[in-house]
Amino acid sequence: MRTHCTPNLSVLFQWLMQGLMTWGGVFLFTVQLHAGQSQLDQSAFLRAKQATVGILADTQDPRMSDVPGKLVVRGTGFHLKDGYIVTARHAAEKYEPATGSIIPKQIRILTDNLHELPAMLVGENAFMDVVVYRVPEEHRSIVPGGTVFNVADVAIGTEVFTVGYPLGWGPTMAFGRVGNTNVFLPTVETRLIQADLSSCSGNSGGGVFNAQGEVIGIVHAVIRTEKEETTSSCSRLTFAIPGILAERIVSSAIAGKPLAFSRLGVQLTAVREGTKLRTVVKEVMEPAKSAGLQKHDLLLEIDGVEIIDGAQLKNYLIERTTPGQTVAVKVRRVDVDLTLHVVLGGG
Repeated sequence: MRTHCTPNLSVLFQWLMQGLMTWGGVFLFTVQLHAGQSQLDQSAFLRAKQATVGILADTQDPRMSDVPGKLVVRGTGFHLKDGYIVTARHAAEKYEPATGSIIPKQIRILTDNLHELPAMLVGENAFMDVVVYRVPEEHRSIVPGGTVFNVADVAIGTEVFTVGYPLGWGPTMAFGRVGNTNVFLPTVETRLIQADLSSCSGNSGGGVFNAQGEVIGIVHAVIRTEKEETTSSCSRLTFAIPGILAERIVSSAIAGKPLAFSRLGVQLTAVREGTKLRTVVKEVMEPAKSAGLQKHDLLLEIDGVEIIDGAQLKNYLIERTTPGQTVAVKVRRVDVDLTLHVVLGGG
């Protein structure tokens, strides 16, 4: 991603930072937090800022040919612990003329205390747009801070904030509230959390933090709201990978194991029941077939959670189950409600 630093950022951000200085083309700030500016925990701001890192552009990338030797931040990430750095997969991608976009084995990061450090690839998930790197052992003691995932359900209206490098500037903070927690975009194979939160190109991969400074999501996409001449964009429509799923991806990468998702074994379709669309089984495969599910069964619940549609069912399986787990599926067959127990497959 080529970074452009031309917009009037006073329109885009609420600055909470003073002491501006320029270093290698990147604008850096020291935080002065003032009581009464937010209901959020002031110490959470500092923890989040310390944990946030900039993902530096590879100036050897042909797309960066206009800024050779310049320090340019192209994305955002955050430090969990022990040198592990999490970011969006697309924020770390590198372009190779022969092969196109690839995930590099090594990236460079810029820490809150102005250290430029290498980080080595640990693991990634292309379908979920998450990648994990790790700072070499000899440098880990100088990586400041650290944060954790919050894997609880996030409520609509929850106060959140993000720290990052929009358009290569930063670190900046932006504040807002959680909107729809069940949004689907064609860019990723999972639901997304939507937040009313100012962000731009360059915020990708950064954490969306709650009042305690815990990560409730990873910035995945910013929906452009105005036509622009560049590939950069800014908006208050910010979408994030949910923390509950991101934590599973990161934990699997750190453990060196592929992340296996549960398989119920049904193909679904929607039928109209009065004015309401309902989810119905179109085809049955294993393991659902062995559990007794049949074609035309109307799906009602899974483990007591109402099944709204196929996307919501898929979301539940991805985030809250593991292969081999037994789930209770409630269906309506003609005019009788049945509860069937399915041992989930893997895939």
